[in-house]
Amino acid sequence: MSHDGGRLLSLAAGTVLDVGPADAVEVAAAAGWPAVGLWFDARSWTDATTRDVAARLAATGVRALDVEPVILGRGDDGGERLVDAAAALGVPYVLMASGGADHDRVATRLGELCVHADRHAPGVRIVLEFLPIFSVRTLDEAVAVVRRVDHPAAAVLVDTLHLARSGGSPASLGRFEPSLLPYLQVADAPIEAPADLDGLRHEALHGRVLPGQGALPLVDALRALPGVPVSVELRSAELMERFPDPVARAAAVLEATRSVVAAADRSGG
Repeated sequence: MSHDGGRLLSLAAGTVLDVGPADAVEVAAAAGWPAVGLWFDARSWTDATTRDVAARLAATGVRALDVEPVILGRGDDGGERLVDAAAALGVPYVLMASGGADHDRVATRLGELCVHADRHAPGVRIVLEFLPIFSVRTLDEAVAVVRRVDHPAAAVLVDTLHLARSGGSPASLGRFEPSLLPYLQVADAPIEAPADLDGLRHEALHGRVLPGQGALPLVDALRALPGVPVSVELRSAELMERFPDPVARAAAVLEATRSVVAAADRSGG
């Protein structure tokens, strides 16, 4: 556990997609992150990958917070394999997104993965992330799906960028029981939203900015979910160009994140 306000800070897989999952563990360790997220590419992830990642985690002492993504609407989503990998690696969360699937399908699939986790991966939870570019677009929609599933392994993941772009605010986070929102994904951005879905998609994949360098209410979001782990997803073409070395990039993201977490601690104290 880090000493950043008592929170576990995790380098999200999306910040270092230019390296594989085992190397992401090494990058996180070298940059000073206590935890890391893992990107599961079903085309290339094998049992050997699981063993390699496990060895790197053990050697570095870095913890794995989540593994992603299960995205619906693309044929076989590989969800059971992700859950099994999470169990083998001691990862508590598997990240799921709705893609283009309707809410009935999302609820059904989320329920299936929760049952699989119950049977084969006790302790692993499936977190449904809402994105305004996907079918489950808002916090309220994600909460409705999870409550419909009604399984203790189901939860919601809030990304501060998607919360803002879907019309939500940190004030809305306090309406829900803490167990429903087990950790927070953080990214910053300008206050003005893109004008259309293509713009939102581009921003989510390439246009995020360092925490504290945009205008989103990150401090308020952190204060609304006190003590929860924080995953920092900085998908940014500009950041990749400025820091082509993934360790330097991860270190810059950690420094910015710690400043925002410290500001939240001060304002909340």
